[in-house]
Amino acid sequence: MLKRMHDRPLVPVGITIDGRPFEAKAGDSVAAALLASAIGATRASPVAGSPRAPYCLMGVCFECLVTIDGVANRQACMIPVAEGMRIDRQPGLREIGP
Repeated sequence: MLKRMHDRPLVPVGITIDGRPFEAKAGDSVAAALLASAIGATRASPVAGSPRAPYCLMGVCFECLVTIDGVANRQACMIPVAEGMRIDRQPGLREIGP
């Protein structure tokens, strides 16, 4: 379905997704890394609990919200992967506040 462009070196970056180790490629967004890992769904909708996945990949639709390094509601499509990054998918309703 998705094909990687070969216009840059594919340097591996170690990340964890839901506590499991994965290898991403430097320069990829978190959303691209999730799609490449075949995980797909990044969160569950707060009303029906249906799986949601990256859609627009340009920061407009907010379907790719994940928790990154303990910070919830981050747009996976707007954040590049970094070595040691911890990514967790978000199930259901999120709370606002500390």
